[in-house]
Amino acid sequence: MTEQKDTYKTITIPSEEVLFKDKNSKFFGYAFPVSQEEEIKMHLEQLKKKHFSARHWCYAYQIGTEKISFRANDDGEPNNSAGMPIYGQIQSFEVTNILVVVVRYFGGTKLGVGGLISAYKNTAQLALEKATIVEKTLDVFFILTFDYKNMNKVMRVIKEKNLNITAQKMESDCKITFSIRKKNAEMIFDIFSNLFEIKIEKLD
Repeated sequence: MTEQKDTYKTITIPSEEVLFKDKNSKFFGYAFPVSQEEEIKMHLEQLKKKHFSARHWCYAYQIGTEKISFRANDDGEPNNSAGMPIYGQIQSFEVTNILVVVVRYFGGTKLGVGGLISAYKNTAQLALEKATIVEKTLDVFFILTFDYKNMNKVMRVIKEKNLNITAQKMESDCKITFSIRKKNAEMIFDIFSNLFEIKIEKLD
């Protein structure tokens, strides 16, 4: 059986601005960490204020780890000459939860579709090379419910298995929320399921 992949690559802070030039056209590249589509609009609005006299603000993004959503936008450049070359670099670097934007100032000489594809691809590549890419684990969250008298056996498993507690309520009836790497989730679920008087539920 092949082991389930439970890691993904992303960035946690925006990259530094990069600049690529071709025949007097200037291409500024940026990479931003994003987790929802609302953030994309905000980043684009900020770049449009910063580069108000630019001609095009082309971008691509990918969000999600298991269910992926993505988009590539040419923003007035010829079809598939900007957004898709940018998205190709996101795929090449195998990153997700990311937005890459390339801002173009027209330099007076047309580059042709081939030239544009190359320029947008190179700028996106430079932006991603500047970014700090990190690997994160896919985690599953569980909630345990039990009486206070069972605290010791619950805490013993949590300590032994190095589980990450994210929330807890310690009263006569106790609740503990914890996270675990996806590949270990089934094993941990089984351990707690087999403990007497302890209820475990997966959080969606």
